[in-house]
Amino acid sequence: MRQRVNYYKELSADYSKPGLVSNELKAKLIQQSEELITKKEAILPQIGSDYPAEKIEEENKEWWPTHCEALRQGRGDLLTGEYRDDLVYLCQDGHYFGLKEQQERELHWWALIAQPGVTMTWPIVMFHHEHVYFEWKCLDDETNETIAKGNVTFVRRGHRGAVYLKTEQLTFYRDVYAPDELVRLIKI
Repeated sequence: MRQRVNYYKELSADYSKPGLVSNELKAKLIQQSEELITKKEAILPQIGSDYPAEKIEEENKEWWPTHCEALRQGRGDLLTGEYRDDLVYLCQDGHYFGLKEQQERELHWWALIAQPGVTMTWPIVMFHHEHVYFEWKCLDDETNETIAKGNVTFVRRGHRGAVYLKTEQLTFYRDVYAPDELVRLIKI
């Protein structure tokens, strides 16, 4: 039988369950997220001797906790900044291209999963070169009820390339569209 693993043992923060990240580290990760977005290049860099797959995987591991914290804080501006302008996004609502088509839909999803009284967790995250696979769930802080869950694969070419492909399966149990008061909490 395979040994169970702690998916966060090599990462700067553990987002596998609520309450594991200090306020000081949260602030540092948001600042780091802002810095990483500035490294995105206009042209998707090639994988090769100047930018090997192993370096890209290392950068994706560095980036991952910043992504989690940006989502927990409802920082849609940072989440959008993680995407390339020519993003391909495949999910059960259809396929979206670029940064505009999915914007309205994702705004509602972010509002529901970052709402006050709910904590998003990522119990599983795996990396292989430019591929980042994860499973997530949102827990009601009061009842511990799962309000939404899903799995995602990002194809992210490290800090220089950012996310150019996102595939997602998600299930919402309580709400599908966020009420206006939650949507207003998302910074865009």
